[in-house]
Amino acid sequence: DGTTDQYGHGTHVAGIIAGTGSRSSGAGYSETFSGIAPAAKIVSLRVLDQNGSGTDADVISAINTAIQLKSKYNIRVINLSLGRPVFESYAQDPLCQAVERAWNAGIVVVVAAGNYGRAAATNGYGTITAPGNDPYVITVGAMKDNGTPQRNDDTIASYSSKGPTLFDHIIKPDLVAPGNRIVSVDAPGSYFEHVPSTNIAQNAYTIQGASAVSTSYRIMSGTSMAAPVVSGAVALMLQQSPALTPDQVKVRLMESASKSFPAFSTATDPQTGVTYTSQYDAFTVGAGYLDINAALSDTNLTHGPALSPAAKFNSNGNVTMVIAPGSAFANSIMWGASVSKAESIVWGANVVNSNSLLWGASILWGTNTDHGFSILWGASSDSSSSILWGANGDNSTSILWSASDLTTLANGEN
Repeated sequence: DGTTDQYGHGTHVAGIIAGTGSRSSGAGYSETFSGIAPAAKIVSLRVLDQNGSGTDADVISAINTAIQLKSKYNIRVINLSLGRPVFESYAQDPLCQAVERAWNAGIVVVVAAGNYGRAAATNGYGTITAPGNDPYVITVGAMKDNGTPQRNDDTIASYSSKGPTLFDHIIKPDLVAPGNRIVSVDAPGSYFEHVPSTNIAQNAYTIQGASAVSTSYRIMSGTSMAAPVVSGAVALMLQQSPALTPDQVKVRLMESASKSFPAFSTATDPQTGVTYTSQYDAFTVGAGYLDINAALSDTNLTHGPALSPAAKFNSNGNVTMVIAPGSAFANSIMWGASVSKAESIVWGANVVNSNSLLWGASILWGTNTDHGFSILWGASSDSSSSILWGANGDNSTSILWSASDLTTLANGEN
């Protein structure tokens, strides 16, 4: 019916944002699973069916509805844990134009980056999905906590999509957040109740609970889970400072994000035995790892649009970060060259101030050739270009979780 979440994905996402933890609170519980902003209110606009698919038209309609209802329900954040391939510039894409309307109406839009970071043709680069390719929105990649409460051992999930975006070469994601093996609310009778790898035992959070499968909570993974962590953080920021604009929220999140990362990390797929190596460049982690406390302590009231910058390859073998005139992010900079203090604060000196980040170098592509560069920029062959540039765009109206997305949502990464 019209009110039931038959897929289960949206319920899980909503719980990450604003779950109250009521099903795991009080005597008898060893763990409480509450959302990031439990006092926030959820306005649910369903756009995906029982199989997790939908259309651009449905998503655009929901975004327009949220804009219309903004004043009535004080809608300040839209979370979009969905995506589809990029088939054209964001400037011509109706889905991207819809999220820009919401942004310009005063609503912060947070979007999942996508789960295609393992794409072999480009080592995962150039796989950001729409509308996460739009420079206005906050695009979020996924980190994994590796089973510990400390942040200093957290690493990027190898499936997390990387930038730059197709056609426009926007530097995405904007930041990364926890998204791997996240516990949140279950939707009874939904699709994922039939996916055993998402189950959690009752005794995982109860003191004397049984080993039976919980009917209250479920474990899921992906950038779909990372985006609502950021949406919850945005809700907390707006609860504390209601006058903040979407651009100010974005700047605070990005400049306060942690810039401390390892040089690289690896993950091995237990089923295929394939090992994936992840680098920590701006196309992988953006401006850094979400730090909610730091974001809440940030007092930056910079004015101007916070559009994500574009990447431009020049004849010297460097990549120039091109920032829009009047942007809250100031002037353009060159990777592999000196960086201003303000720019280092946003993207981190380890990301933008290193000669090792020259395009085509091994630290960027994970290879000692420029193969990834050629395919990403469409410089090799028609066949390789069509892989990334969406030559077969007949399905451009569909927002569909592919088999790889479903595997990520169900299994996550160890």
